[in-house]
Amino acid sequence: MERELALEIVRVTEMAALASAPWMGRGDKNNADGAATSAMRKMFDSVSIHGTVVIGEGEMDEAPMLFIGEEVGSFQGPEVDVAVDPLEGTEIVAKGLNNALSVIAVADRGQLLHAPDMYMEKLAYGPQLVGKVSITDPMEVTLHKAAAALNKKVSDLTVMILDRARHESLNKILRKTGVRIKFLPDGDVVGAMAPAFPETGIDLYVGSGGAPEGVLAAAALKCLGGEIQGRLMPADATEYARCIAMGISDPYRVLTMDDMVGTKDVIFAATGVTPGEFLGGVRYLSDQRAETDSIVMRAKTKTIRYIKTSHYLPNKPLIFENPEQEQDQSSLETSASEK
Repeated sequence: MERELALEIVRVTEMAALASAPWMGRGDKNNADGAATSAMRKMFDSVSIHGTVVIGEGEMDEAPMLFIGEEVGSFQGPEVDVAVDPLEGTEIVAKGLNNALSVIAVADRGQLLHAPDMYMEKLAYGPQLVGKVSITDPMEVTLHKAAAALNKKVSDLTVMILDRARHESLNKILRKTGVRIKFLPDGDVVGAMAPAFPETGIDLYVGSGGAPEGVLAAAALKCLGGEIQGRLMPADATEYARCIAMGISDPYRVLTMDDMVGTKDVIFAATGVTPGEFLGGVRYLSDQRAETDSIVMRAKTKTIRYIKTSHYLPNKPLIFENPEQEQDQSSLETSASEK
């Protein structure tokens, strides 16, 4: 994949974030998600790829756009797999909470796992723990291994987990070991990415969340040098059969990074909708402008770009009025830094 594709992709997440941000705090998650999805789909038309959505809003009969199997892009560029979550955290936006993102991952055709829409057990961590912990170990063993590798006491570890009733027994184990727990109300992708950012103070992400979100997190962590291990959790025979139909011959086996995102290059982009662990949210400025905060990364080079962009809203033809002006005139990049 060409490196220029990274900046094309981040323009798509910016548009989805701008479209969904007006719904923040309005209690309407469906319209927030619909606005993000519609804007993302339209913006994809300008991207130089022949993409196939492998992780999207659902099957064709469940989602009117960005469904699994839909083709996106200008059809002029490389053939790629596309994983999208136009609004990761629909409830977050509806309630006006933190950590909502618009997310895209792109990889060469055939690289991304066609993850079924079910729960996945996850263990995610930053670069210092790669090769040091395993999802197959009991949680107590994992915590002690992580503490030793990080040169910390177990009681000094901070573990992030989704705040869900299904995690009650796991939370009891975490409490018993004495680690600090940071509960996440929503935002499974953010949670899995957090241990790879030192500024978050998170050492491990544990528990279960959506399998599609696991693949998106794997794409990000491959760029960041971290890692995620997963294991699908089919709830019944129907979900088990769905795994088989999607090409996963052993639904209960441990899924590695290579299983989820392949061994080749991956590009990951995210734009904050609401403020979060490592990205700011959409901010409305004077003079009909809005500011977005994004991250775009590439696995091949391990380049991480933070992009802050000021957008002139009347020139956003995909989501606002006055569509006669050119899209490329609608944003002024005020800063971009590499890490």
